[in-house]
Amino acid sequence: MTPTDRPALRSFLAARRQAMTDLLAAVVRIPSDNPLGDCARHAAVTAGLLEAMGFEVERHVVPQALVQAHGMVSVTNLVVRRCFGDGPVIALNAHGDVVPPGEGWTAAPYGAEIREGWLYGRGAAVSKSDISTYAFALLALDQAATPTRGTVELHITYDEETGGELGPAWLLSEGISKPDLALCAGFSYGVTEAHNGCLHLEVEVTGRSAHAARPFTGIDALEASSAILSALYAWRGNLAGRASSIPGIGAPQLTIGLISGGINTNVVPDRIVFRLDRRIVPEEQPEQVEAELRDVIALAGLAFPPAKVTVRRLLLATPLMPLASGRAFTDLLCAHASQVMGEKVVAGGVPLYTDARHYAAAGIPVILYGAGPRSIEEANAHRADERVPLADLHRATEVVALTLADALAG
Repeated sequence: MTPTDRPALRSFLAARRQAMTDLLAAVVRIPSDNPLGDCARHAAVTAGLLEAMGFEVERHVVPQALVQAHGMVSVTNLVVRRCFGDGPVIALNAHGDVVPPGEGWTAAPYGAEIREGWLYGRGAAVSKSDISTYAFALLALDQAATPTRGTVELHITYDEETGGELGPAWLLSEGISKPDLALCAGFSYGVTEAHNGCLHLEVEVTGRSAHAARPFTGIDALEASSAILSALYAWRGNLAGRASSIPGIGAPQLTIGLISGGINTNVVPDRIVFRLDRRIVPEEQPEQVEAELRDVIALAGLAFPPAKVTVRRLLLATPLMPLASGRAFTDLLCAHASQVMGEKVVAGGVPLYTDARHYAAAGIPVILYGAGPRSIEEANAHRADERVPLADLHRATEVVALTLADALAG
């Protein structure tokens, strides 16, 4: 499909750049850290902002027992639908939950400060900017393009940072949405059609406490854990030779990100718990990745037979690969992005994992695109001073609106 220039649509959006910025600032100012995962207030505020724009907003409250089972406090997913006629249903998914701000900020994490053309705040890039982009793209489609076919849905969900099971996966499994295509939150210049999967494991090593004056009467869980950790770090060196063939993905990675245990300085530790993150490239099989890791842990644990080693899976997110049925939409988006950005934009991969995989798992072609600089490092994504260039917010909105207009033009 040849991309179409739509001056009326572009003029409509150009006149609303301040409104796009204001919406982004408003949703950044409302904390929605996950964890803790108490996101109902952010959903309520966001729904009100969308209704003020003229949208009808459905509020889908996830049952409390399910929310608590996933370690969260409250989840309300928002859905906006605009039907233009018979035709494909295209879902636009942005997530409103964010990682906690952490330390080291030079701007207030929820201040939405604008500095030299960048808006700063937790979630500014990942992915509250996409709430603004997708909302104004849909508004422009409705008021300045008015297609004669198809439906566009806006999905704003609230558990991407802890897996997405209560967001897109829940909306799809409950039959609340049945899209034919999906566009999910992006974070840089490029169009993303593939990304890593991820495995989180929790390893618990149990021994027996003892007084530090007679440590040989106990079973040192930390000593056993140290051997297992050393084995994992040594094994990690092999991953460099398993790089993906997809540009932007790179090699698999392993990180031990959390560790706890011990009773006191003068007590042999009876229990150590650590958690690891293993990124899975698209060419790998997730089940084989998990089995291999479990074997490494079990073999290292054999050197300390009195200690008990238990491994528990916390998360298994499958990698994202492009579906052939979405190629035309991907090519159309790349064409519009190239024209608006003034440089060649192509589809590639990223070493992250996202909610997009839930749409793909349901057989729905999905790509990722939204506001952002050239890399997530420039955006300080998940770091102090997270930020997004406002010029890119405005350009991304134009790209999405033009792509939707062409996709639904028949």
